[in-house]
Amino acid sequence: MVRPNASQSVRLELLRDDVVEEMKGLGIFPLESLTIASTVTLGLLRKSSTQRHGVTRWTRKQGALVLETVDLHPVLLEQHWSRYAAFVLYHEFLHAVGNRSHDRDFRAMESLWPDIDASKQGSEFTNKMRLERASWLWVCVQCEMEYPRQRPSGGKYQCRKCRCRLVDRPIKDMKS
Repeated sequence: MVRPNASQSVRLELLRDDVVEEMKGLGIFPLESLTIASTVTLGLLRKSSTQRHGVTRWTRKQGALVLETVDLHPVLLEQHWSRYAAFVLYHEFLHAVGNRSHDRDFRAMESLWPDIDASKQGSEFTNKMRLERASWLWVCVQCEMEYPRQRPSGGKYQCRKCRCRLVDRPIKDMKS
């Protein structure tokens, strides 16, 4: 966990307040769950994280799982990502209140989030994070799909869309 600075802490708390209010409005969460969401420690993931947008951390103490923290990607605190940040925090609060797996019940509760389009920003966010860290693009010469990566593929991978072999292209020239 990365400790948020003062400005990030304020943004995390405002985000928490908004998400807990939405959870109250849904009318399905008991007071105990809302209390957990209102009091769990909030932190940040490393900025270099490309795959994870949020995480709920647990520790094992005397054989029992104890909720430790809910961490969000720091880029989610930027205004552009505020709607998606609220969705991610809601998702993590679902874990924090005891829904540990992504089963059918979890997905049903997750689908209750009122901003349907917010969850769709996930792949855009992942692509942005990957592109910022990438040194290579794996490119499909047939459908022109591009996959930003930190290492070359060496011709070992296929396009997810059309199954053609991917070609490596350095992107250092594109970033300047």
